[in-house]
Amino acid sequence: MLLYNIAAGEKEELAVGSVKEGTCCILSHNGLPFDDMNQLIDRSCPELQQKLNDVRLHGTVVPLQSVRICAPIPHPRQDVICLGINYYSHAEEAAKFSEGDFGGERPATIYFSKRCTTAPGPDDPIPAYENLTNSLDYECELAVIVGKTANAVLPEEALDYVFGYTVFNDVSARDLQTRHRQWYLGKSLDGFCPMGPCIATAEEIPDPQVLSISCRVNGELRQNSNTSLMIQTVAGAISELSRGMTLLPGTMIAMGTPAGVGMGMKPPRFLHRGDVVECTIEKIGTLRNPVG
Repeated sequence: MLLYNIAAGEKEELAVGSVKEGTCCILSHNGLPFDDMNQLIDRSCPELQQKLNDVRLHGTVVPLQSVRICAPIPHPRQDVICLGINYYSHAEEAAKFSEGDFGGERPATIYFSKRCTTAPGPDDPIPAYENLTNSLDYECELAVIVGKTANAVLPEEALDYVFGYTVFNDVSARDLQTRHRQWYLGKSLDGFCPMGPCIATAEEIPDPQVLSISCRVNGELRQNSNTSLMIQTVAGAISELSRGMTLLPGTMIAMGTPAGVGMGMKPPRFLHRGDVVECTIEKIGTLRNPVG
């Protein structure tokens, strides 16, 4: 099922809901008292999944226009774990932009972290930071949300630890990213973690390596690929990370972006105030954000 983090009521209190045919089933209105997605993930189990399905099918609903869709996890408990250069096509375009920063052999997966204090949701603006960067870029990515504590997980069992998936835009300031010779600052400015519009639970996506993934800027198709073209898979990343790092429930892993980002174009085409970025992944939906 698709789970949405929503703001509702006069004070816009956060809640978790399931959207269907123009209506929203708010879980807390139906006996499931989860104030946000982190609480739901913490208590996730097969019995809860059955309750969620029952509520979605038979619960009390409100009109969709009476709620506001927020980022699925507005305040991640930890930095987002990201995979760099995880599609061969993106590796080629990145090296052409800057061989010194992105070229060379990569015998092992590149991992880095991205700070996220508050994640923008659907239709929230991406800050332009015109005083800090002149090379604002987009990266449409599949993000994985871990559902239970993972430690020393075998690759063939890794997907059993997934709670669900969402669309993630790994917004990047390329000049900051290359100037500091590591990626943390250029990837971690406030507002650089748009995600949404929902979480598709693991039962909705039994195989994350067969999903179409695309991005449009002002309606122009820029990225158009498939998660089957990832170098490191979702299961492989969870297994590799968990060999020596405990992944707690709610951990987010962004799986890298395919070719078509602004820095890969000739000449580069970066984002500017007023642009609209739409990131789409099959079975999850479209994350739309203006630059402002």
